[in-house]
Amino acid sequence: MLYALVTGASKGIGKAIATELAARKIPLLLVARDEQALDALSASLRQQYQVPVQYLVCDLASDQAPAKLLEWINTNGYELHILVNNAGYGLSGAFENYTATEHTDMMRVNMQVPVILTHSLLPMLKKQQQAYILNIVSSAAYQAVPGLSVYAASKAFMLRFSRGLRYELRNTTVSVTALSPGSTDTGFAHRAKVGKKGLKAAEKVNMTPEAVARLAVNAMFARKPELITGWVNKLGAFLVWLLPDFISEKAAASIYELD
Repeated sequence: MLYALVTGASKGIGKAIATELAARKIPLLLVARDEQALDALSASLRQQYQVPVQYLVCDLASDQAPAKLLEWINTNGYELHILVNNAGYGLSGAFENYTATEHTDMMRVNMQVPVILTHSLLPMLKKQQQAYILNIVSSAAYQAVPGLSVYAASKAFMLRFSRGLRYELRNTTVSVTALSPGSTDTGFAHRAKVGKKGLKAAEKVNMTPEAVARLAVNAMFARKPELITGWVNKLGAFLVWLLPDFISEKAAASIYELD
């Protein structure tokens, strides 16, 4: 039996991706911090779609998290053909408003954990006839974002990591897709402590997690290199490429009330 591993699966885009995969009859391994939410989601997906669903409660910001997750997979003999590196979060506001530990915890979840999981699980994925790595990045990856400086930098790392790894694996059975959503109706803004102006701007272009998940899974199975969701976000990425950096950075700073 081949499973899909989804991190950050208890809510938002991760939950929607898990649901989308379950609807396609793909067995699931779900990882998140919230045991109650994981248990409820697992039971719901088993009942609705008649697919095997296992879960692990794990805080990926912990130093021991990757080892704990990999031990769980190996001890139970789970075989994977899909890895979805979805877990991630942001911290909004001035860089100096947060402690170094808060920044490095976020960097661990957004960058270090996906790299460790990918490196550890790649030998298993390469054994499969068809295998997929789906990295949930962000439209913020395409520019510097004052007010989300470390978050945007972490997502830029994931975008370039995905591109490079995809090329390295071009002659294998493993495909790598980077999915870059923009504003999505999840708990991201609340956890990131986005201000009123940023929330108002996001409301105008919000997509649902379900819509993003459908696009993500379709792009993954189509073996696409990357996808920015929503025409507004695609236009934004194009304008960032076209315009001088200081213009895009000033515009971003005004949204996050740092101008």
